[in-house]
Amino acid sequence: MIERSITIALRNRRASKGHLCAAAMLLFVAVVLGWSPVQAGSGGETKSAGGLTVYLGVVAAEIFKGPESYWVEPPMHGGSPNGPHEHHIVVAIYDTASNTRITDATVTAKVSGLGLSGPEKTLEPMKTGDVTTYGAFFNLTDDLYTIRVTVRRSGAQPVVLDFNFDHRGP
Repeated sequence: MIERSITIALRNRRASKGHLCAAAMLLFVAVVLGWSPVQAGSGGETKSAGGLTVYLGVVAAEIFKGPESYWVEPPMHGGSPNGPHEHHIVVAIYDTASNTRITDATVTAKVSGLGLSGPEKTLEPMKTGDVTTYGAFFNLTDDLYTIRVTVRRSGAQPVVLDFNFDHRGP
């Protein structure tokens, strides 16, 4: 079902960017929940801290590219970057106790290569139907990365989670 949705969205030159984003989101959810032969270790990871459970996904930015002249919706995060190493980092956040999705957070990610301090960006809320995730584009060359996700909510202490991401070539 997911592969079919993505194939249809990519082949349909009149598909809106929202349709492609929805297909990419379905793919992300499938990876996180194990509904796909793709293993979560290839770009998805889950961590819990401070009463929150955070699912992290890293997807090549190419999945969001398409025939720009046919887009009917505004570009996500200002548009897909053109560099060869651009990736989309996306997180889904849940309250651990109730398993309720968190939709009212301010989320940042700092992506640092091995031994380096990297850029920090605010992850923009992305709503697809009733599902809210947070994401941004980052340039990831071959390296070992620490992705530090910080979740801030009104009236609560910030929750910081460090994810390891191995993006070295074969």
